[in-house]
Amino acid sequence: MSNDYRKTPEALSRLTDTQYRVTQDDGTEPAFRNTYWDNHDDGIYVDVVSGQPLFSSIDKYDSGTGWPSFTRPIDSDAVTTKTDWKLLMPRTEARSSGADSHLGHVFRDGPRDAGGLRYCMNSAALRFIPATELDAQGYGEYRGLFHPTTDDQEHAS
Repeated sequence: MSNDYRKTPEALSRLTDTQYRVTQDDGTEPAFRNTYWDNHDDGIYVDVVSGQPLFSSIDKYDSGTGWPSFTRPIDSDAVTTKTDWKLLMPRTEARSSGADSHLGHVFRDGPRDAGGLRYCMNSAALRFIPATELDAQGYGEYRGLFHPTTDDQEHAS
């Protein structure tokens, strides 16, 4: 799988109306009426536009907000932030670093023991890759997050 996580006309043409509105027009989907707010399966979440890995289920938690919430990105450079003044007060907008997709917002009311941040994301900006399908879908490098490798098992002995 290529690590060239750009926005392309082909990728944009595959988006649903909601995915396009959220990722390209900085939209927000309804709380509690989105695909991943209550997903508890092991896996990673990637940018629906580019396939860039963004978040891991290991860092997902129930924030009670009705949107998928994470304590941090899967890689520190996967998500960029900028100040958003759309509600007449500053908020921190989260965007994918590769395709510049609008993902959601970052708030400072997350679990303190995990750094205090809440990455409140739109399900429409994400595609979930179950841990059991990481290799098949080209994300095998993240398998170790969920399944100990042979080396990990040897070191534990």
